Amino acid sequence: MVTPAPDDRAPQRRRLVAAAVLAAGTLVGSAVVVPTYGIPFTGDESATEATTNRWAGDGSLAQRYDAAVRETRRADALRAHAEAEAKALADAGLDDGHGHSHTDATTKNAVSRSADDGPATEDPTTLGQRLAGMQAVARQRAERDPELVPVAKRPDRQRSPEDRYAMAGGCYALRSTTTGQWVARAGAGYAATAGAKTQAEPFHFQATDLGTYLLFGRDKTFAARKPGVPLLQPTSVAAAAQPSADADWTARRVGTTYSFGFPSGDRLAVDDTGAVVLGPDAERFALRTTTGCAPWDEITTNVQGRPFRGVSAIQETRGYVDAHTHGMAFEFLGGRAHCGKPWDPYGVQYALVDCPDHSATGGYGALLETALSERVGHDPVGWPTFKDWPAPDSLTHEGTYWKWMERSWRGGLRVFVNLLVENNKLCELYPLKKNSCDDMDSIRLQARQMRAFERYIDAQYGGPGEGWYRIVTNPFQARRVVNEGKLAVVMGIETSVPFTCTMKADVPQCDAATIDRQLAEVHRMGVRQMELVNKFDNALSGVAGDEGSTGLLVNSANFLETGSYWAMEHCAGTDGKHDKAQYAAPAGIDPEQQDALFGAIAEVSGVQPAPLYGPPEHCNRRGLTDLGRHLINRLAQRGMIFDPDHMSVAGRDAALDLLEQIDYPGVVSSHSWSTPDAYPRIYRLGGTITPYAGDSTGFVEKWKRHLSWADPRYYFGFGYGADMNGLGAQGDPRGADVPNPVTYPFTGLGGVTVDRNVSGQRVYDVNVDGVAQYGLYPDWIEDLRKVADAQSPGEGAQIADDMARGTEAYLQMWERAVGVGNDACRDPEVAKHARVIRRLPVGSPVRRVLLTAGQPHARLDDTFTYCATTRSGATTKVWLSFDDRGRLTRIH
Repeated sequence: MVTPAPDDRAPQRRRLVAAAVLAAGTLVGSAVVVPTYGIPFTGDESATEATTNRWAGDGSLAQRYDAAVRETRRADALRAHAEAEAKALADAGLDDGHGHSHTDATTKNAVSRSADDGPATEDPTTLGQRLAGMQAVARQRAERDPELVPVAKRPDRQRSPEDRYAMAGGCYALRSTTTGQWVARAGAGYAATAGAKTQAEPFHFQATDLGTYLLFGRDKTFAARKPGVPLLQPTSVAAAAQPSADADWTARRVGTTYSFGFPSGDRLAVDDTGAVVLGPDAERFALRTTTGCAPWDEITTNVQGRPFRGVSAIQETRGYVDAHTHGMAFEFLGGRAHCGKPWDPYGVQYALVDCPDHSATGGYGALLETALSERVGHDPVGWPTFKDWPAPDSLTHEGTYWKWMERSWRGGLRVFVNLLVENNKLCELYPLKKNSCDDMDSIRLQARQMRAFERYIDAQYGGPGEGWYRIVTNPFQARRVVNEGKLAVVMGIETSVPFTCTMKADVPQCDAATIDRQLAEVHRMGVRQMELVNKFDNALSGVAGDEGSTGLLVNSANFLETGSYWAMEHCAGTDGKHDKAQYAAPAGIDPEQQDALFGAIAEVSGVQPAPLYGPPEHCNRRGLTDLGRHLINRLAQRGMIFDPDHMSVAGRDAALDLLEQIDYPGVVSSHSWSTPDAYPRIYRLGGTITPYAGDSTGFVEKWKRHLSWADPRYYFGFGYGADMNGLGAQGDPRGADVPNPVTYPFTGLGGVTVDRNVSGQRVYDVNVDGVAQYGLYPDWIEDLRKVADAQSPGEGAQIADDMARGTEAYLQMWERAVGVGNDACRDPEVAKHARVIRRLPVGSPVRRVLLTAGQPHARLDDTFTYCATTRSGATTKVWLSFDDRGRLTRIH
């Protein structure tokens, strides 16, 4: 852990920030987004050897026990070290009781962000279970990996574009088919009067969407419509200094030629003098590649080599998974609180700019940014200097610009969950907005923007379906996308009031019919993963809450939304399971008799204060409601993925009870907002977990703990939840002077070469910049390897392997959610009779095979390997082979 410098975390500065925010009436939240199978573990320590030997492989029980003791002692030492550091901070006056900071390393690196990582009683697993989990993961790593190959090289650009999408990013000259002459500059405009291509104006065709382009000239101007005076001067075409709708041309193919125009009906034409004008009759132009185009400003990825793909569409996948990020958050909180956006049709200089209220004050009027980052003032300039943002603690600035995302994809990211996010009450309180604050309106808008983003990347890559960003709606489609070497994007929801299910004075404002109708709507939109709550209690469940002064603010917002405060109460004797700690009532004041006190304060100040509670630990009395149970059942019926993060302990316990009752494995804890008692239950259900990314050192420790929770019956892989753009701080740098920094260039997943990222004038190095933006996640994963190896040689390769297996773990969880049975080699209780598999008709598609036979133990190239039973009860292997279309060709 890096101790923050005093000048960056001064108590006085924190108090100034808090005072400024309160004076502005701004409320800030901590992360505003704003079948049971196999052999049950008995929990009997006396059965350790019998339980462990089932899975242990080589090595004596004594050796395994000694290893477990060493791990326990190391964990105790690490905990003691963390406690000593915390005390040192307090003694130095660097902790003023703020309670929760978005940039606090102890928060973002905790195993659970939902509650303090307390005594070992939080972990319900036995020693035998922990040993079995770790050894099962080790055996899985030793199994044969799927073959990865580079994606096919993109075809060379043709002399003439083959369709209306192919000119994206190309340099072309235009020749009029009427005059036979080439288009060149003529004063402020253009004319088809040049007799040779070498005399023509070279236009860089910059795609703004599918089939639409800016025509960017050699002097960095844009060919644009120039409206004239009606009846006196016709509309002409001239060079413009800036892009606009008048410079955004739609291309249409006519035979081997192209016309250009606008939705209004104006078309590019050539008059009798050869001048390029606009008119109702379109001129057809022949396009030919040329040289001399002005370079188009853009961020580079600095990843060399072709991305990897699978050798077949159906094989086991490799790649990193991020199950929690907010790529469309530029539209949330009314669309004015987040600065910058992931793309702009007119380029990076329009996408990566600061908010107007930040720029107008030179970076000193950004109350929300100041409160979250705890830095007063910042350089408002984005592109091209990026002096102060993006940064790990700059939480209101865009971090998922499309070229940064492309860098992560090229570096190995293959599954990405984009959560549609909103917090209506914070939106209403924030003074600047352009969008509706209604949660569902915002979700609909962000879903449309995801489709527009997909189109934009398609446009840069040559047409529909050609881009690397592919929105997927089922695990079979996702596997195909990943094995094509592209990024499978899952649409999810994290919002405080989903489906209008708020409460008003404990009265639900939705019903089962409302939930069913709106769930069907978002399912049609493409949503496949969701949380029930975020910051506020709602008609579905109570929340874990936030702690410290942040908790006071968010609890007040909870009151404004629902008419009630969090129903937090002292919960002793809960084996360490609790929600976020709240401020306790002063000595002598009974927390059960505070209503009169609240009323008096409200009468004097006009502000309803949040209550003080009894002594810690605290639990929210509100748990899962009948409507919440209804929604979870409906999610399971649709094969959608449920995320219990942010729920109160009572709510999450009830939700996991329900999932266990209905044997539903479609569950993921996406960003550490569940408690450690829940993690083994999620693994036993067949779910997966992607902890909050945070700092690399902290994440390595999370990985080690999760290894001990792994269930041997299921495929294990590990991912992360970045929570970028969700007001969640990113990983800080370890420093350039550490003995084991990331060295550039390094070899990334699939053999690509990753160098420092160049964004405009800024060069990013994870050693000194941390995860300043999303493109640095491949660097962060390399840092995980460095950290793990330094702690124990060989662990770097292990964590790298587990991270690369993350996509497969997520996809197998999703397959089980839609009805595919588990792997019978790992889970003999679910084994099918061999004749069930052997009777599959040749020609069956892979989806039917999976739904009938279950998940194979191995998916290598075009062959699946199954464990099955015979009439005698013995175990046998069955192999299935498929053709290039994923159709069954042979059973052997």
